[in-house]
This record gives sequence, C-alpha cells and structure tokens, in this order.
Amino acid sequence: MLWETLGTARDIGRLNELASVLIRYGFGDVLRRLGLANVFNVAGKALHWKHAAEITQLESPVRFCHALAEMGPTFIKLGQILATRSDLFPPEWTAEFEKLQNHAPPVSFELICKQLQEDLGCSPQQAFAEFNPTPFAAASIAQVHRARLHDGAEVIIKVRRPGIRPVMEADLRLLARIAEVMESESPTLRRFRPREVVRQFTHSLKRELDLLAECRNAERVANNFKNNPNIVIPKVYWSWCSERINVQQFIDGISGRNIAAVEQAGLDRKLLAKYGGQAALKMILIDGFYHADPHQGNIFYLPENRIAFIDFGMVGRLSFERRHQVVQLLHSMVELDASRVVDVLLTWAGDPPLNSENLTFEVEEFVDKYHGVSLKSFHLSMMLTELISLLREYGLSLPPDIIILIKALIALEGVALQLDPDFNMVSEAKPLLHQLMLERYAPDALAKRGWQAIVDTGELLSGLPQDLQQLLRSARSGRFQLHIDVTRLKAFGNQLDRAASRVAIGNVVAAMIIGSSIVMTVDGGPTLFGLPLFGILGFLSAAVGGIWLLFSIWSSGRWK
Repeated sequence: MLWETLGTARDIGRLNELASVLIRYGFGDVLRRLGLANVFNVAGKALHWKHAAEITQLESPVRFCHALAEMGPTFIKLGQILATRSDLFPPEWTAEFEKLQNHAPPVSFELICKQLQEDLGCSPQQAFAEFNPTPFAAASIAQVHRARLHDGAEVIIKVRRPGIRPVMEADLRLLARIAEVMESESPTLRRFRPREVVRQFTHSLKRELDLLAECRNAERVANNFKNNPNIVIPKVYWSWCSERINVQQFIDGISGRNIAAVEQAGLDRKLLAKYGGQAALKMILIDGFYHADPHQGNIFYLPENRIAFIDFGMVGRLSFERRHQVVQLLHSMVELDASRVVDVLLTWAGDPPLNSENLTFEVEEFVDKYHGVSLKSFHLSMMLTELISLLREYGLSLPPDIIILIKALIALEGVALQLDPDFNMVSEAKPLLHQLMLERYAPDALAKRGWQAIVDTGELLSGLPQDLQQLLRSARSGRFQLHIDVTRLKAFGNQLDRAASRVAIGNVVAAMIIGSSIVMTVDGGPTLFGLPLFGILGFLSAAVGGIWLLFSIWSSGRWK
C-alpha cells in the first residue's frame, strides 16, 4: 500500500536510506524475540553494519531514538516533538525522545563558510570584525558561531545547515504519505490523527527552516515585554539576516543549567523563579504567543535578577477561544471542578465515542485527592501529568497545540522549581485565572460577543434569499443531489440483502425437491441405478443448496 501511495520517484532514494536504518534497528528486535540474535550479528558483519551486536541488546525506546538520530535532522526534530506527546507515549518513551535534544553533530567550517559567503557576498572574516570558526552550539537545523560587529557589538550568528532543505522536504513528503496510509488502513491509529500530527509538524519545521521567522518571533515577544525590565529578549540585527542566517545580540549571562553559578553571583533565586513564572503565564494566557521550547539551555540569568529567553525557533500560538479553554481548564483544576475539566478535555479530544460518565468519575477521583490540600502543595506539572496519563488510559489524544502548551508549562515550572523548591505555579496562576474568568464574563465582554452574534446572524439571514435562489436553480436544472450516508442504515440494508438471498436459495431448493420428486414418478428417459437421472441430479443440487444455506446461517452466528 505504501508503494502505491508514492506518487513520485524522486523520494525513492531517500526512502531506501530510511528503510535501511529502520530495518537495521527494528529487525534486530524481531530476531532477538525469536532467539536469532546471533544470525543478526553475522548479517551485520557481512553488511558492514556498525554496532550490530549492541543493537540487539537495546530496549525498544532507546533503539527507536537511535534510529531517529541516524535518520537525520527531520527525524531528530520529530523525536523532539514526540517528546511532548505524553498523551500518546508512556514516560520511558518520552524520556528517550527528550535526549534527542543533544543529537546534533556540528557541520565543518568549510561548508558553513561557503554558504555564508554566498549569503553575505563576502567571507565572514570580511563581513565581521571578528568571527569564531569554532561552533558555539549545534542544533538539528542550524549551528551557532560567535562574532563581533564592526561597531563592537557582540553577536551570535545562527547558520542553517547546508543542503538541509531538500532532504527535509523529501522526509516530510514521505511522512505525509505514511500518515495517510496509517489513517486509512488502521482504525486503531486513526484516533491519534496522524495526518494532523504530520501537518502540524510540517508547518512547524518549515517555519524553523526560515531563520527570519525566528527573528520575527523574537521581536514579537520583545514587544510584548517592552514594559517589563525583568525580561530580556535578544536584539535582532536585521541588516545581516536572511532565510539561512540570523544575527542576534549575544547574551552574556548564567545558563539555566548552572544553578550553582546563580547562587555564587548573589542573584535572588526566589525572585527569578517568580519573574519566570509570571512571564510564562503572561505569554500563554494573555499574549497567546509563547516560547514553546523553554528548556534550561534557552534561559539565562542576568545581573539585577533579570531573565533572558533565547532561541524562538519554536513558538506556540493560541487563538482567543483556545486561550479561554486553557483558562477554563486550569481554573477548573484549581477550583476542583471535575465536570468542567471533563467538558474541556472532551472538546479537545473531539467528543470521542466513549462513556463520559466513567471519565467524569475518574476525573472526580483524581480531583478529590486534592480536596483539603493547601494551595502550596499543588504542583501544576504533577496535576497535568496525571491528567494526561488518565487520558492515555481512555485512548484519548489531545490537539498538538495543546500538548505543546502543556509541555511548555511543565518545563517552565520545572525550571522555576530548580531555582526555588518552594515555588508554586498554581499560587502564581490563581489570581490571573480569576481575573481572566471575570473579564470573560464582564458586561462589556458579553455585550461584545452578543453584538458579534447578532452581526453573524444578520449576515446569515441577509444571504439566505440568495442561497435559496441557488438551491432552487440547482433543483430546476436537475443538478441538485442529496447524499445521506447512515452507517447503521447501510448495515441494515446489507442484512436485508443477505436475508433475501437466503430466502431465494431456499425457494430454489424447495422447487428442485418438488420438481425432482415429480420427475422420479415419470417413466422414460435416461436412468442411473434404475432411477431417473434428472431426478437424481435435481436431488443432489437441492442437497448442495441446502447445505450451503445451513452453513451460511451457522457462520453468521444466528443459528437457532
């Protein structure tokens, strides 16, 4: 089926590369279960596979992540995205996916220099007062070099990996086709919406391939925090930026990974945690535009207890309605309102066919254990993690944007807790959640939504005569068609069709028995064993038809 869906031959070479990696890692698991690991090792040596013996000893999550890393940047990025899908994968899988954050070997300076010269029109040593050829950092899509402008400004230069775009585009086409096959052929996988996941991943990856998009994201966040002196976003030097290069201010601070240095620098860890938590809540609940990859390497602590966020290649966006749903969910969790929590979750899951009463009961049990617990004992990350585990038990999956949001919230709370073990995201969020709920149902907000509903209704009514005219015109011309697809009615029709077939066969069998009986009483004609031949043939045919009819009834499970 997969080969039938491949509409072009241009991706066959890449597909062969990916398949060879998957076979090497996946086939080892099958052989190990069959007790044929030694055969795999011998085959690996013959085909010059590296570390074939070790592969058979790896656990499935580790082996799968090794395969993703070997398959290249697209699949490394896919693994990083899958690390956010805790609603689909158990903890041991997501933990391995998170390790892919560091699987990015640097590109040689010769290749980087050649590409920079094409984009800058001159060598990097000429374009900048200083340029360090040793990579400062390397990621799956780009790598970073330090430099200094001629005006003395210290900057970082992010350069997209040479030749990465055509490879990633081929990978994305293959993933899209695989998702189509999964969704059409597997009802079990269909509920995970693989096509939607791949679509979201494709959009996200294409945005990250354009390094100008990261600059626009950084400036948008910087504008949202322009009145907050505690949050720093790197300045963008637009004159040097293009699709394959972006140049931003170098942040000289303490990495979020080095908590000991924060203590030594005399910074207020509690205050830093508070500022970080408030910034996260503002980005998510108020701005609807947030840093979607806030791991410790993307956060720096600066003098005067300031916090800098870097690397806005991956951002999250929330519509106004989605923000309200998030506020409603968090507010209901804080207020221990299980029924409203279930309402939001089912809305996100697309109202799947399940017993919502059982889910409500489970959520009530989940919420009930927090009754009487002081607010300081609430941990938002723990509550969200437990809630996602509960959804996974019911086979529910959440929209990708919500999963990315939850992952960002959990990561940000984790960073804050490292700074201040007593930090409580729920305590920080509760006043803001109450404020946003009040604003949602304030008289002016209700009036605004009511007026919009009136306008929408008016537009619908004003267009109704034209719609009716088009409908009648189609009916007169014979082009009007009404299609009704009722699954149960179709099944009922199939049952009637089978019943009619059985009745027809039964009538034919009865007629042949009666006819053969009459033939047996008539003299003349060919005989067999002294009996009329046609009568015998009629009885045999009736016997075959009767046996088929009995077998058909028995195999349908309706034997009585």
